[in-house]
Amino acid sequence: MRKVSAAALILIALCAGPAGGEDLKAFKLTIDGVTVDIDPGESADVTLPGGKRSKVTLERNDFATFSGSVFSFVHPSNISVTKTDIGDDITQYLMASALGTIVVVQEYGAMNPVSLNQLMLQEMTKESVQAGATLTQEPTTRKLADGKELTGIHAEVKTRTDTADFEIVGFGVADRGLLFITRIAGEDAATEKPLVDKFWQSLKVKLQRD
Repeated sequence: MRKVSAAALILIALCAGPAGGEDLKAFKLTIDGVTVDIDPGESADVTLPGGKRSKVTLERNDFATFSGSVFSFVHPSNISVTKTDIGDDITQYLMASALGTIVVVQEYGAMNPVSLNQLMLQEMTKESVQAGATLTQEPTTRKLADGKELTGIHAEVKTRTDTADFEIVGFGVADRGLLFITRIAGEDAATEKPLVDKFWQSLKVKLQRD
């Protein structure tokens, strides 16, 4: 249980906020051995071997597919997915929007995490509850396109001024599995719900139960 608590605590730490970045281009584009640093949406002039000059443009697709070892999902291409090795054969994947909506996948390589829903909810909400927020929850089930069912908890944390919706569901086999966590702030629900809906609609789990 100690390693599970660590997974929950690392999740909270990662959700605290983005780190600052350096002023570097996101991509290197190489044409006939000539490399140029470029960001999506930018154009650059390139002098090719032989002296020919060409203009290149890098455009970003609206959506991209992120694939882990046993799952995949579609996300907006302007929001990155970060990977963290928590230890004890637990890997975490985090997608966070600028407004604080989060989508987390935790992959457990040595245990079935389906029973950890309540512990994860407790770790993520205890500070708010200790400060006086009201927590309500109910069982929930997510059915994927291929028929797999994810079971867990839907919860709402409500304070005097705002609310936050959490969903924590899992899928597992004998000695491994996946935990999926989403959080949306109530005031951002109209804007951010499509991000989370896209995740659930496109989510594929490659694990198979016997």
